[in-house]
Amino acid sequence: MKQEGGRPGTHWRSAGFLPMRAMILLPLLVLAACNNKPGDQPGMATNIVDEAMNDIQQVPQDANEIQTAEPAPEIPSSPATVGSTIPASLQGRWTGLDESCADRAADLELTITPTSLVFLESEGKATGVSHGPDGRIRIDAAFTGEGQSWKRKLELRPSAGGSELTVIDGGRAVTRKRCS
Repeated sequence: MKQEGGRPGTHWRSAGFLPMRAMILLPLLVLAACNNKPGDQPGMATNIVDEAMNDIQQVPQDANEIQTAEPAPEIPSSPATVGSTIPASLQGRWTGLDESCADRAADLELTITPTSLVFLESEGKATGVSHGPDGRIRIDAAFTGEGQSWKRKLELRPSAGGSELTVIDGGRAVTRKRCS
């Protein structure tokens, strides 16, 4: 291509290119002319991440626990103590509502014997069993599992027909179905 009256490479300076260059630079010049500094306008956040970080509050350690939809009513402090034997109506195999009774390694597998609660990876020996309202049973148990030992108070709530059992442990409720 031969160019008339100019040096090679000057086609960039043609009449159509300069207005296009001005259109690209015009918004940048307008922003620079505004000369606003962060915080000049109330309610306007210039850095959303920094703004959000200012509102973060420390959450107490136990605040993220799963809570039941309905707080569990307290069992009277002097319920009838049966001793350390779990009622026969609760004894047997239980598993999660969505799990198969044939799966002996299911995550929510629970076997209740007269004196213990056997979960998938831990076992609790009943040290105290007491009856509460509406057929609820409170069990104090000494647990062992995975090289550790601890004590826990559980509340067991059987369904009216006895086909489901809700186990409440520290505010967390898990409902299981009867397998046997």
